Formats: sequence, structure tokens, C-alpha cells
Amino acid sequence: MRKLIFASNNKHKLEEVRRIFKLYDILSLQDIGFTQEIVEDGYSFQDNAMIKAEAVAQYTKGTKYEQYGIIADDSGLCVKAINYEPGIMSARYSGGSDEDNRQKLLSKLITITDRTAYFQCYAALILPNGESFCADGKTYGYISKTKIGDESFGYDCIFWSDKLRKTFGQATPEEKDSVSHRAIAMKKVKDYLDEIDYLGIAEEEEEL
Repeated sequence: MRKLIFASNNKHKLEEVRRIFKLYDILSLQDIGFTQEIVEDGYSFQDNAMIKAEAVAQYTKGTKYEQYGIIADDSGLCVKAINYEPGIMSARYSGGSDEDNRQKLLSKLITITDRTAYFQCYAALILPNGESFCADGKTYGYISKTKIGDESFGYDCIFWSDKLRKTFGQATPEEKDSVSHRAIAMKKVKDYLDEIDYLGIAEEEEEL
């Protein structure tokens, strides 16, 4: 299994996933001509990750991509003091841009001293034979009072990582990959795929 479709067109997510799956051919939704709107109406990150993966798996049936595995993720920021908002609504929190989302969150925390938070990700995999696998990842920190670092991707510039001792907006790609929720979840998927490949090779050797 060396060919995968990642159910996203988000360039930042694609870059992260391609760094993790270095030996895999990773295609985006745009690469396969997928233009359908996927309604993410699940009740959890895992629900929404599977909704995305299943929608793309259905689309690839009968096409040249039907032998590609499908990976999808759903992730978000959870802030303890405000009932773990924005949660699964992280990308749609304000109904506007990333900056609008950040400002809505910061405004809710103006009078709150407990700013602890975590990023959570669920990654879903569907193989051509219909087999599926899910993995989760979490990374902990707190919400800074101001934006620090690169503001181009989501909440990164206001999430201070406990492990990195800086915001994700200040981190290099390599630093972020070492601790991020998405990297943790995707590495579990990669390990699963690597194990399947290993077992497949072992079985073939036994038959010879």
C-alpha cells in the first residue's frame, strides 16, 4: 500500500501528511477531481473523519483510484474553561475566516484565567478491501492572550504548546510534527499500514 488519497484540499494539512507519509504517493481531493460537498454532521471528530473517508471511498469506486487507500482526518481545538469549545466546530466557529475564529475565541477568554487547551485529531483509514482503521492524537497547551508567529493556519498562532514552549505559529514544520495532534494520529495510521505491508511480505515468504 503505497498510494493514498487524503480527503482534503487544505494545503497546510496536505503538507503535514506528506511529510509523515514520505514514501507514499499522497493525492488530494483536487488531484482526483472530487468536488462534492461533504456534510460533516457527526457528533465527534471520529464521526466526521469517517464521514469524509467514506464519501471519498464511494466516489473512487469504479475509477482508476479504487485501489488507493483513503485517509481523512477531523481535528479541532478544545478549551477547557468554555466547555471545550470550539471542538468539532473549530473550522466553522465564527462562520468566517481563521482570523474571525481566533478573535471569537480570544474574546470569550478575556476574563478567564484558566486558558488550558488541547488540540485533538482523529484520523480514519479505509482500504480498497473495505477494511477501516481509526487513530487519535492529542497535544496539550494553553491559549495565549495575543497572536504569536505565523497567522496563516487556524489557531496555531494562539496555541502555546506545553512541549515546545512556544506557539505552533512559531514552530518549524519539524518541531510541530514532533508533537502535533495530527502527526500523532497519522503516525499511528502509518504504523498500521507498515505492519500490514510487513505481514503481507511474511505470508508470501511462508508460502514459497
